[in-house]
Amino acid sequence: MAEPIRILFATSEVFPLAKTGGLADVAASLPAALAREGADVHLIMPGYQEALDKAEALQDGPALANIPGDHGTARLLRGRVPGSGLPVWFLDIPAFYRDGGGLYTNADGSERPDNPVRFAALCHATTALALGRAGSVPIPDIVHTNDWHTGLVPMMMEIEAGPRRPASLFTIHNMAFQGHCGWDWFPRLGLPGDPRVTQAMEFYGVVNFLKPALCFADAITTVSPTYAREIQTPEYGCGLEGVIATRADSLFGILNGIDTAFWDPARSPWLRAAYSAHDISGKRVCKEDVQQELGLKVDPDAPLLAFIGRLTWQKMADVLARTLPAILDREPDRQCIVLGEGDRDIEDALRALDGSFPGRLAIQIGYSERAAHRALAAADILVHGSRYEPCGLTQLYAMRFGTVPLVRPVGGLADTVTDTTEATIADGTATGFYFRGLTDDAELEGIDRAVGVFRHHIAWRRLQLAAMAADFGWARSARAYMEIYACVLRRRLQALAPDADLAGAGEVLQPAEKRSVLSASV
Repeated sequence: MAEPIRILFATSEVFPLAKTGGLADVAASLPAALAREGADVHLIMPGYQEALDKAEALQDGPALANIPGDHGTARLLRGRVPGSGLPVWFLDIPAFYRDGGGLYTNADGSERPDNPVRFAALCHATTALALGRAGSVPIPDIVHTNDWHTGLVPMMMEIEAGPRRPASLFTIHNMAFQGHCGWDWFPRLGLPGDPRVTQAMEFYGVVNFLKPALCFADAITTVSPTYAREIQTPEYGCGLEGVIATRADSLFGILNGIDTAFWDPARSPWLRAAYSAHDISGKRVCKEDVQQELGLKVDPDAPLLAFIGRLTWQKMADVLARTLPAILDREPDRQCIVLGEGDRDIEDALRALDGSFPGRLAIQIGYSERAAHRALAAADILVHGSRYEPCGLTQLYAMRFGTVPLVRPVGGLADTVTDTTEATIADGTATGFYFRGLTDDAELEGIDRAVGVFRHHIAWRRLQLAAMAADFGWARSARAYMEIYACVLRRRLQALAPDADLAGAGEVLQPAEKRSVLSASV
């Protein structure tokens, strides 16, 4: 029997070890799904204090040389991810990751100015593991890197090892975050002055950590088919659409999945009553429970809206903050929960509304898995507007909980939510609502439409059941990744031995096959 494919999965965060957003959820669930497909997966991430505190079976690993920065000894620690048991390497540099700050910010919430060096160090450690420079650790077949924090790795492997390096795949989770810094930081990154390096990292006069991955990775994926098309346009390419266009033949859109065991109203430990698509009556109990907890009027028939997510411009949280009074003034029984944190101006605007609608509005600045589960179980409608959305996970969690999403149909939101029309209600495919504009009025009209259908109980129950029946597990997406791994491995073998017979080593994807991968999990 052939040995399993060895994957080194590099990321800046992994749930439940350390999390600021959806990347952590993906970095926990996708490797676990790949392991279920037969892959031998190891993760590598920074050794944040909170991650080391939560890791299982933590033990010392090899010391690392040639990690840039004035930080003392760098070493790797070995551990396992709670829940999945997957092996994970932690880059242990206390001065970088254990100094009391957050994953990307200082203790006061400001962005860490040394992030370029902190994540260049992660890239060096990943490259050391990938090229067999960390003791007796097996060399991986594939190095799967994610977002700008690990964007230097494909370039570093190519510069240091050429065609004898492992194959590389890079996933764009959000094109807007590219890891920019001034060129005065470049000497501290520990990179050679090779023209290929400086050219790949140059971006309109600044250093860009994401661009080298687009130039050097064997394959590029992003987290939904629609977003893969969108980032090739000026509107969504964030200045890199030209680079992406040159790699279009190696770009794939694979829809993110979710951990359906964790996001399950039949199993959640934080709900007063369990429920499922087979018996949804417990959702009414959860709604009453949360209404009581948050000081909302206990009324199971009141339309309860929820916003759950980052309070940012991307998520149209500024629009929500402006329109909340109008949303609630439309009808006297409407209620709303806002749960999240983010931009201080938006947080302050929401705090200013707290108390304005007694018994009807609950503002929770902050985030916890408990609060998210309870809000999703209680709410009827998820308000999930986005100016752009690579994939989005909250709408998937909401559908799992029988909470109907209202979305702008961009990126993964267009791929995962089917708008409610007479036809889609009749054929049972409707799972949510669209609003298309970026204005306050567009969002208000979308909410009015959703609330209108909510008051028709039979139609609403059809919507809920269709949403809860949608399959957004990781199995199909993991198989699509395994197909791409096979493709890039074949190309890597061909680069090493052009005349070798590689039958069975994974076929190069042809256009029709690429289309099947692009539509995986949709």
